Amino acid sequence: MDDIIYLDNAATAWPKPERVYEYMISFYRECGINPGRSGFDKAIEAGNRVEDLRVRLTKFFGGDQDAPERLCFSYNATDALNLIIQGTLVRGDHVVTTNLEHNSVIRPINHLVRDQGVEATYVPFDQDGFVHPDDIRQAIKSNTRLVIVNHGSNVIGSIQPIAEIGSVCREAEVTFAVDTSQTAGVIPINMKEMNIDVLAFTGHKALMGCTGIGGLCVRKHVELHHTRAGGTGVRSAHPYHLDEYPYRMEFGTINTVGIASLWAGQDWIDEQGMAQIHAHELNLARHLVQGFKQIPGVTSYRCGNLENHLSTILINVEGLDAGDVGIMLDVDHNIATRTGLQCAPLVHKQIGTLEKHGGVRFSIGPFNTAQQIEQSIAAVTDIAAYARTRRL
Repeated sequence: MDDIIYLDNAATAWPKPERVYEYMISFYRECGINPGRSGFDKAIEAGNRVEDLRVRLTKFFGGDQDAPERLCFSYNATDALNLIIQGTLVRGDHVVTTNLEHNSVIRPINHLVRDQGVEATYVPFDQDGFVHPDDIRQAIKSNTRLVIVNHGSNVIGSIQPIAEIGSVCREAEVTFAVDTSQTAGVIPINMKEMNIDVLAFTGHKALMGCTGIGGLCVRKHVELHHTRAGGTGVRSAHPYHLDEYPYRMEFGTINTVGIASLWAGQDWIDEQGMAQIHAHELNLARHLVQGFKQIPGVTSYRCGNLENHLSTILINVEGLDAGDVGIMLDVDHNIATRTGLQCAPLVHKQIGTLEKHGGVRFSIGPFNTAQQIEQSIAAVTDIAAYARTRRL
């Protein structure tokens, strides 16, 4: 590995723990075949590993442990969110969501509004980046069918009061879905305790898996209707896609090597402890924020208090486009960040950075170090000094 300072973990956690790489390779060499499609030993073994992970992740997310088949695999969180949104809403329904959402929620909803006669309400967040449960309550109408909320913002890092919002949804008898793309693997999640009905996750971030794997966990009292159809390897003579889970939400051959990566990722998370992982990342984030505060011309957004916060920090440098700052960090300092709108335009619109082409996002992972944070502060100091000379 080169000496890059990688601070784009909100996009994809990297590097992965060594055990993840090793397990993926060994699994694919030994058992990289289609699970459950045939009756020979290797196919059965591959199928058993898939089913074992369903059980493990159902427990990890606090789902219905007597129904692990409702832990369904998809390509990523975007895929899972499409299955949830399109599998819940029909013409005449109303959905409540927030300005914190990623395009993986915004765009499917907007398509349904434009093309299928669905109504949508986008609830703003407060000055610290949090959505108030009472605002969700006030947005719910008689035809509200779904409330869907981003657990942790991929732009400003705020962690939403999911349990409280879930209570509001339970009182209103409205399905509550949560996008855990940024939090699964670093923040404890319990679907039952948080009143979450459906959860979407991705594997390639804090769960420490590879790209191309994600999924959804559906509580027993919730039904999603079909939006796709295809092969399942089960009951092939049946003319329609199967209604039972997991086949109801799975289509074609699943990503077995991705599932192997999630198994190894779970082992690593269990070994390290989520609380320790999050504490390490947040300590580095506090250091980074304090350093940025000392630099003239640098603005950071919604991180005055890092309580209930991820290690994701957004900044801008006065006088420079965010994209140019990102190029300077990369070319001159070998620091990888994410610039622009981070696929979440409503966040930037509300905080006033849409017209500035977004911001520069620093997202810290478990393998970052204090020295890397110091180097990042020094790099932004140099860039801000350069920007000041340009303004003189």
